[in-house]
Amino acid sequence: MIAEADRERAIELIDEAVTAGARCHRACAILEMTVRTLQRWKQALKRAVTGDQRKLSAQARTPANALTDAERDEILRVCNLPSYRSLPPTQIVPRLADAGQYIASESSFYRVLRAAGQVNRRGAVEQPRQVAKPKGFCARAPNQTWTWDITFLASSIRGQFYRLYMIEDIFSRKIVGWEIHAEELADHASTLINKACLAEGIRRGQLVLHADNGSPMKGATMLATLQRLGIVPSFSRPSVSDDNPYSESLFRTLKYTPAYPRKPFDSIDAARRWVHEFVAWYNHEHRHSAIKYVTPAQRHAGLDSELLRQRKALYEAAKAARPERWSGATRNWDRANEVWLNPPKELCAEEQSMAKAA
Repeated sequence: MIAEADRERAIELIDEAVTAGARCHRACAILEMTVRTLQRWKQALKRAVTGDQRKLSAQARTPANALTDAERDEILRVCNLPSYRSLPPTQIVPRLADAGQYIASESSFYRVLRAAGQVNRRGAVEQPRQVAKPKGFCARAPNQTWTWDITFLASSIRGQFYRLYMIEDIFSRKIVGWEIHAEELADHASTLINKACLAEGIRRGQLVLHADNGSPMKGATMLATLQRLGIVPSFSRPSVSDDNPYSESLFRTLKYTPAYPRKPFDSIDAARRWVHEFVAWYNHEHRHSAIKYVTPAQRHAGLDSELLRQRKALYEAAKAARPERWSGATRNWDRANEVWLNPPKELCAEEQSMAKAA
């Protein structure tokens, strides 16, 4: 707790700064305090209040609606009767009501049973298991972290779909490999990974490959291929699509682009021809918003730094020519040098606080 003398000294310093023309919130920031704290200190000083005025928690106070020890014992006794011991409180309380007896609510029954260690799962339902969030990976250059997934493409035969296998580099957003097959097999995935690694010149220990928990992703053939190539595998949690956001976003772009066919594909060759055109457009023409509107191919080749520098210089020149049209700084064309896959909580919290400050 800050001493009263220190509070009074802080108030005096801030008042002197404000009198001299400083902004109150800036003066408070120098002393690492908020304007609200300053107002509270001034009010306390005005009332000539000393000491900490916060109310102590009434730990000894007992709520008026609390159950008595006798009622808790009665709940345990009833729940352990032969006719009720295999039933949950949601079944016990209505049965007691039908018998003209009310002891407590269902939530109170659960609370008392939980405190006594008598809340257990019934039937064949398995205990929910807590799956840890996947390890986060930071890509600072192309070909450090890839993510891949499989999506369905509708065929002209009702109920049949083609499977699009697609690999994306999360740093550049470039599609580094894709294939279309009629089925999901780990063998197809293994072949695709081999081709992509050869095309990009991947070395052992260089790459992390992230995927979801599907059988093609965790098949024996696929895992053996990753081990042989020296690729570090990473997997999403079961039924958590947010763990693989880059592939999900890519598939949404693919299926919502205006060029996507309105009718199902007549054949697998037709699907391959269309995806080939899409990949060429996506990699070499599409300006991606997450990488400052350069193409994935430009960022993958390291050309984006110069392009963004030129854009920044252009905007600065435009501002210098017509400063009255600019109310603040020019557009931020700084290059994103780090791209995270499943970032740690601390980084997410830091980004959120920076966004609020901005």
